[in-house]
Amino acid sequence: MKPFVVNRHGRLVFPANFSPDLDFSVLDSVAAAEAVITRDFESKAPTGTDIAGRTYTRRFDLLRDLGQNLFWVNRWALTLYDKRPTRWRDLPRTREDVFLPTVTPWVDGAAKVEAVRAAWAGLPAGPHGEVEERLFALLFDVWAHRRHHATGLAAVKPTVSEFLDTPGALTFVLPELEPDYPVFSTTEIHDVAEPAPELEALSRWAMVLHNQYPWTRSRTELREADAIGDDDVVIAFHPRTREVAAFLDRVRHGAPLRTRPSRNTPTPAAPATPYPPVKIADQAVKPTIEALAIVRGEHVCENEDVVRNSSFSWSPMSAAEISTKTGIERRRYSEYDIGDLALAAADAALAHAGRRPEEIGAVLVATCTSDRLIPSMSTWLSGELGILQTHCSADIVAACAGLPYGLAEAIRQLQEVNRPVLLVCVEKFSDKIGAVRTSRMIFGDGAAALVVAPAAEGSAGDVEYVQTYASGPTAQVNSIIWPNPEFDNDITVYGPEVKALVARYLEQMITELDGLGVLDEIELIVPHQANRTMIVQLAEKAGLRADQLYFDIGDMGNVSAASIPIALFDAVRDGVIDKPTRVFAPGFGAGAVGGYAVLTVDPSIMAPEVVLPRVTGAVPAPRTPAAPAAVAPTTSDDVRVAFGA
Repeated sequence: MKPFVVNRHGRLVFPANFSPDLDFSVLDSVAAAEAVITRDFESKAPTGTDIAGRTYTRRFDLLRDLGQNLFWVNRWALTLYDKRPTRWRDLPRTREDVFLPTVTPWVDGAAKVEAVRAAWAGLPAGPHGEVEERLFALLFDVWAHRRHHATGLAAVKPTVSEFLDTPGALTFVLPELEPDYPVFSTTEIHDVAEPAPELEALSRWAMVLHNQYPWTRSRTELREADAIGDDDVVIAFHPRTREVAAFLDRVRHGAPLRTRPSRNTPTPAAPATPYPPVKIADQAVKPTIEALAIVRGEHVCENEDVVRNSSFSWSPMSAAEISTKTGIERRRYSEYDIGDLALAAADAALAHAGRRPEEIGAVLVATCTSDRLIPSMSTWLSGELGILQTHCSADIVAACAGLPYGLAEAIRQLQEVNRPVLLVCVEKFSDKIGAVRTSRMIFGDGAAALVVAPAAEGSAGDVEYVQTYASGPTAQVNSIIWPNPEFDNDITVYGPEVKALVARYLEQMITELDGLGVLDEIELIVPHQANRTMIVQLAEKAGLRADQLYFDIGDMGNVSAASIPIALFDAVRDGVIDKPTRVFAPGFGAGAVGGYAVLTVDPSIMAPEVVLPRVTGAVPAPRTPAAPAAVAPTTSDDVRVAFGA
């Protein structure tokens, strides 16, 4: 988990974007580590030659290039090692967990340094010239006093004994220890507040990079072992964490790689016969939606906040460009646990429906971001609500198709127990994103809870059709992954594959609805809020009009399973739904899942919105669950009624 923090200025800060903390427990080889490092540190970073040879027109561009270059220079130190200045006489000689970096002198560095110095002097100051000068002083002091080439740096540094056994090997030497050399604290880095979002990101970069060299850099030399005096200081490298130490031990001693059995994935085959949508009129118990309650993340993350937290691994992108690309202006994040979001929504839905815990026959939770496996989110929630027993409490991992999957299962449960079902759709993405830009731009936090109950005798209920799908070509099945070892276990989105699965499912959905004769009777389409730009393009290609679609993604971002129910709530809030309205609600996403519901949404089902207090580090007030209420057992008569017997 990589949670955001809120600094003393009330701004959101994403530490993973400037203080990389890779999970080496999922990497078995140097090659695997190099693939991650190359993508995150090297693919966007200019070399020193690039910087010296470029023509700059803005100070910001030069500052950004210096920062990216220095993160690349420090790619292994930042991710694998702690640097500890140590007197030569005190340095262990035989330990396998103390390393000395060996480097190649930067022979053409002086010319490049002077080229950058001259380039900066010739650039006009921007709107915030004092900030630019301060950042240049920090970055240039680090960059100008490099003593070595950055290419060819090895991930696994030699131990001290290996360094001593290597003729001609050079390492860093300082004339003395400087234990009080000033560095920036974590709080100081988090509390940066610059007038321009782009400069705020660069300020954090500069502070982190400054801390990588806590000594007077101009006095650094490169020497061979026999030229190091007892009181000279060398820079010893120590593993940053136990996971790093274990990784270094594995690769140094040739531990066998973990492998998967090889197999050829067959070409996907279409179903032998189509799966028709479930026609609710054919069900014995008709569902009605008694309540819908929502909870939004209490922190608003504007596009400017994303830019303020730009990672060194990102290409430049402005707040306006994020909006154009995704249709998102802001997304909601929460400091609360995902369970707290689910519980708040569930409480509100039950209260609005006028239902007591003992009346609930099943609790379903649709989520793909739960941090709770045992007990499951649904069973935990059942206990917190004071329900002594349900017929079924189960989690559904259907990602962005969580609402149609959840409704389909709720309707199945109604047939068995003929009692209200609580369906909660909840997600918390903000601590699972890390430095992956596409995910940071899109995802948010929130929850929605619905009470789905048996309709009155003779009523057709509120849901007409439900349909669910899953699978497809493996590229589409794996188009969204969490945790993803290749991206430091962060959630990652492979855009072209996502677009392909959405197009495939939308076409299938429209064909089915057209065949049912209900497409022309749909009054409003509330799709999963994935990416407004993409959905509008694909919907129009499938024959739908943009004015038929309702979006709240601009203010909420993509909340996966919770996105459709929150959008339904907002459609009522915005007056788009001001009377019972026939809605088509399609969802599609990770796992190549898809599905839809055709349902009537009555504004009266909307519970008052739950607003969580926006208090940094807040913990919800202690909540005393109701005493578990006895549940009337399911009898043979209940079963006969449920199936119309």
